[in-house]
Amino acid sequence: MQAQAIASALALSLGFSVAAFGQFRDADPKGPRLGDTALRTWRIGVVVTAGGPCRGVVATTSVPTDWPEQQVRVVVEEASPGVRVSYATVDDAAKQPAARQMTVRITSLAPGQQARGVATFEVKRSGQRAPDETDLYVVPNPKRLDRKLRGYLNPSPYIESTHPQIKALAEKIGVDEATAWDRVEAIYDWVCQNVELEDNKGRGVKTTLETLRDGTGDCDELTSLVIAICRAGGVPARTVRVPGHCYAEFYLEDDQGTGHWFACDATRPGPFGEVTDDRPVLQKGDNLRLRDPQTKRMRSYRFLPDNVTVADLQGAPPQVKVVLEPVDD
Repeated sequence: MQAQAIASALALSLGFSVAAFGQFRDADPKGPRLGDTALRTWRIGVVVTAGGPCRGVVATTSVPTDWPEQQVRVVVEEASPGVRVSYATVDDAAKQPAARQMTVRITSLAPGQQARGVATFEVKRSGQRAPDETDLYVVPNPKRLDRKLRGYLNPSPYIESTHPQIKALAEKIGVDEATAWDRVEAIYDWVCQNVELEDNKGRGVKTTLETLRDGTGDCDELTSLVIAICRAGGVPARTVRVPGHCYAEFYLEDDQGTGHWFACDATRPGPFGEVTDDRPVLQKGDNLRLRDPQTKRMRSYRFLPDNVTVADLQGAPPQVKVVLEPVDD
């Protein structure tokens, strides 16, 4: 089936407001600073090929959206006849916007027939640099912390921040440092020095306790450990997901009580508090509450999953290809 392309340059913003959530702004002298900026184009969506006759196919995948360091617009949509593409914001357990989800609805497919819902996104992505002065930040008082931010102190899937072993580390690492910034940096240094980075080689994701036991982990697991120890020490923290990678953000307040999110990547050498990745941010947060498409029950997800459901299927299930590729590479 040949896709019908909506080829006009759609000025469609997929963003949601982030000003109220302690994010940094380029003009904020006490928050993170924007680094080098890259403008890249990505094709993201799904292609479904029917096995047997099927009706009511619904496929979902993650797409980028606006963040303070990222601006996104759709420039082209490729939608096959009978296909409808829509977008929705997905919150995490802290009831904060965490990700943007594309939903592709396909009315029906004959055996062997193919349908697609793919969009081309223009993504302007800036790096993040540490602030000039770091000694003015403090760990937020949990009693005065915004209710929505308290969720970033709680456990998430694979991040056991309340386990006694994690709490014991938080009571030891960085507690003698003079500033909150130095304390978080000590946590980051400890993870870098005590957990060896390795490819997961197709195995499942390990929990933070398994990562500690093994002394090895991939980017997901090193990030989880930094986040777990931060949370156990009272520092809100969360996962940032980009294609093929993830890193951590932690939250501190300045001397006026204003909160800021700062980035750190335990898998990349470089100054603490800086990230130079130019891949699109797909998610911020690591405890998304979604309804399982099979059981219809609510469950927690570390990352927004790619899903496909079929209302009426006869014969073999459809094959689904998730498209997530840079156009300009």
